[in-house]
Amino acid sequence: MSVLSPSIFKAYDIRGIVGKTLDIGIARQIGQAFGTAARIKGEQTVVIGRDGRLSGPELAEALASGLRRAGIDVIDLGVVATPMLYFATHVLDAQSGIMVTGSHNPPDYNGFKMVLSGEAIYGDAIQDLYRTIVKGDFASGNGNYRTHDIRQAYLERITGDVKVARPMKIAVDCGNGVAGAFAGELYRGMGCEVIELFCEVDGNFPNHHPDPAHPENLQDLIRCLKETDAEIGLAFDGDGDRLGVVTKDGQIIYPDRQLMLFAQDVLTRHPGEAILYDVKCTRHIAPWVEKHGGKPLMWKTGHSLVKAKMRETGAPLGGEMSGHIFFKDRWYGFDDGLYAGARLLELLSRMADPSAVLNALPQASSTPELHLHLAEGENVALIGKLQQEARFPEAQNIVTIDGLRVEYADGFGLARSSNTTPVVVMRFEGESAQALKRIQEEFRRAILACKPDSALPF
Repeated sequence: MSVLSPSIFKAYDIRGIVGKTLDIGIARQIGQAFGTAARIKGEQTVVIGRDGRLSGPELAEALASGLRRAGIDVIDLGVVATPMLYFATHVLDAQSGIMVTGSHNPPDYNGFKMVLSGEAIYGDAIQDLYRTIVKGDFASGNGNYRTHDIRQAYLERITGDVKVARPMKIAVDCGNGVAGAFAGELYRGMGCEVIELFCEVDGNFPNHHPDPAHPENLQDLIRCLKETDAEIGLAFDGDGDRLGVVTKDGQIIYPDRQLMLFAQDVLTRHPGEAILYDVKCTRHIAPWVEKHGGKPLMWKTGHSLVKAKMRETGAPLGGEMSGHIFFKDRWYGFDDGLYAGARLLELLSRMADPSAVLNALPQASSTPELHLHLAEGENVALIGKLQQEARFPEAQNIVTIDGLRVEYADGFGLARSSNTTPVVVMRFEGESAQALKRIQEEFRRAILACKPDSALPF
């Protein structure tokens, strides 16, 4: 068995490299620890599912075995998208669940996203699982095991409520991730004609990486829209909880702009409510939300953190730049790329030229996420130092809820520590190319003052 490494217990999930930091022995212990935590909460049943990764079956089996040893009954959904596991915790007799997924990481990664008693766990709750394993302080028992097919219930729940105003022809790229097993049927069930790209689930990801946050992974979809009569393109990450959108003319509509369209719609039913967005999102969201009668609320990055804040504030909608969109309006408040795609089609089907509407959403010159790669732990230290020492004399506002977001009259710069890898994530936005360059230079100066050997990605 691999030695248990504290490094796999991340901020909002558990993630490791199969055969190195994660194996069936560790998966079994994680099951026992989670089962113990569930029993302390008075839970008796845990739902599990897995994405299309090659290591999924053996890790899910070991996880189930650990849960049952802790006296927990297991409902195994088999191969599902992560949001389908979340859905199951709302509609089955079980409020806790574990998804075996490596999300958008390389093929040799896998991990666990967890919901305990109806809440996505993060931070200390995940560290508690580590401490339970180290102490060997497990509940014991002999839980039952059964399988359950959630597919029909999930698809019917969406198609029963989300309606297109006219049939649309769309292209869908699943990057051989698990969303490919469901996306075509879902959107055809809504009355759309669907061109499927890389929808065969294959944990080797032979075509391109299933991560729509990076433009290189959207090139096949852009080409398809150019060469066919599809009106719009949807792309999904490896486990189906994030959405990428491409217009007919090949423009990428990043999630912060998708969120604007969704906010405009949701606020018609929830006037005056908060719309949540993370620190990576465009400055244009706040005025847009205010204009449409809502309260903009910037928050930390991380799907578990956004979900917790949405529960606290009662916000009907939240979103992250990475592509997690959270609908509490007409849905359950969890991030679901497939559902977000359905809601987008509902809105776009009312429009004669969907691409024109999307392209008209406010936009500034911006960079995609840029990564400064560092040694383990250096990312956290660097951000701490920047928060203490860096000076930005021209800044209008400095936000430190998650890293350092420096806002100017004509743009912003962000540097924050990734919660999953030893990386400082950066993003820049400016009203002009000159503004963008100036803000990047300010950050270059500040970072090099704190860490002169930084190999900056801009």
